[in-house]
Amino acid sequence: MSNAPRSTVVIGAGPAGLTAAYELTRAGEDVAVLEASDVVGGISQTVERDGWRFDIGGHRFFTKVPEVEALWHEILPAEEFLMRPRMSRIFYDGKLFDYPLKAMNALRGLGLLEAVRCMLSYAWVKVRPPKDQTTFEGWVAARFGWRLYRIFFKTYTEKVWGMPATSLQADWAAQRIKNMSLMTAVVRAILPGGNKKDVASLIEEFQYPKFGPGLMWERCKEKVEAAGGKVRMHTWVKAVHHENGRAVAVTAASEGGETRYDAAHVVSSMPLSELIFAMDPPVPAEVRAAAEGLRYRDFLTVALVVPEAFSFPDNWIYIHSPGVKVGRIQNFGSWSPYLVKDGRTCLGLEYFVNEGDEVWTASDDELIAMAQAEIAELGLVPAGTAEAGYVVRMPKAYPVYDADYKGFVDTIRGWLDANTPNVHPVGRNGMHKYNNQDHSMLTAQLTVKNILGAQPAHDIWQVNVEDDYHEEQTGKQSGGRLSSTDAYPRSGTGREAPLHPRREESVA
Repeated sequence: MSNAPRSTVVIGAGPAGLTAAYELTRAGEDVAVLEASDVVGGISQTVERDGWRFDIGGHRFFTKVPEVEALWHEILPAEEFLMRPRMSRIFYDGKLFDYPLKAMNALRGLGLLEAVRCMLSYAWVKVRPPKDQTTFEGWVAARFGWRLYRIFFKTYTEKVWGMPATSLQADWAAQRIKNMSLMTAVVRAILPGGNKKDVASLIEEFQYPKFGPGLMWERCKEKVEAAGGKVRMHTWVKAVHHENGRAVAVTAASEGGETRYDAAHVVSSMPLSELIFAMDPPVPAEVRAAAEGLRYRDFLTVALVVPEAFSFPDNWIYIHSPGVKVGRIQNFGSWSPYLVKDGRTCLGLEYFVNEGDEVWTASDDELIAMAQAEIAELGLVPAGTAEAGYVVRMPKAYPVYDADYKGFVDTIRGWLDANTPNVHPVGRNGMHKYNNQDHSMLTAQLTVKNILGAQPAHDIWQVNVEDDYHEEQTGKQSGGRLSSTDAYPRSGTGREAPLHPRREESVA
């Protein structure tokens, strides 16, 4: 069967897809949104089980982009936002360390002997720096020494990405840690009257929807539909049809069969590799090989209901202990009291996995038992204390930034630009770029401006980084944080807060 022609088909009902749909319907355009799952929001959804609500990965609502801020408050009224305190720490060797790391706090917490070893290790890399600083390992070790690297950087990073730190590119470290050395941090922390005015301090609070981030996207869906847009859930894209240098339609499957959606434009937030696999006729072999080369990291949360006495003030704690598989522990009660119930909180143990591995395929009962054992081993919650447990799996949560991903993405972009210029990748997985939620929304907003005829057009691939970290403020003392406002060259993953991109006419 075929449906009536629609001007734009949006693939995916996450932040990028729904933002695009919202902006298009507001402009009076016809839109059909196709979402494979039964929940909107993608990784920004809120999962509900037995009255408990879980945020998948933790989403602080903070942005430096006025258009994104305005859209948040256009979708949700002020009374549905909370202002929440920001706090997170690192757990290592039975101790909690400030995050971002503060030089003196870290060295004191490690003890005198280990602190001396760390300083000697740092002195050694000044004499014999790592030969290869293009990798995460070499970049970090050169700036903090091998001992601090192994304690505070290696274990967690390898848990997240499931690969040796030597396989990750240095741009990830530069985006997350900044161009700071251990010695600079120590000097800034201990010298009275030192030049600290340019050291960044993290935001102290952030906005958060009272019932979790999914509330934002549930309301956005309602507004899109109220404006005449169609949002089709449980609908899987099977093919993106193209001919004569343009995409012309999308075929999608649902319980009712297959439907062909004619389209003048396609906005895609589905994984970039899957977009390429869906092309009809198929792409050339080298483009398909590039898509096959893109990798993803999958994610699951084990949520444990525990008495409020075992709560902690952090939004989350990073687990750097190598003896357990858990990478991070959320405290959902610290995000919003509306996510939990009186007298109880819910702790979300996060595991970074590969779909099909032994953790991903374990039964829910096995995963709940493992989470209970690990949180007891860490000494955070006694064994047998959890009253209930729930498991949430999220495939393709994080694009992987290995040594080859940039070349693969460039190959795919080149083919799309030449053969389907009216197909617009947006968002994190859509662009295979580590976008925050506000990045994803901005790429969608600018794409809609392009569809509506912006001249010259915006190059959304230039949505990148600002000179300071996404959640940093400048002009305040930071107590020697191991972070800096010195920007790494504007390339890489695009993790931080976006600037408006240059328009195409000014891009070299």
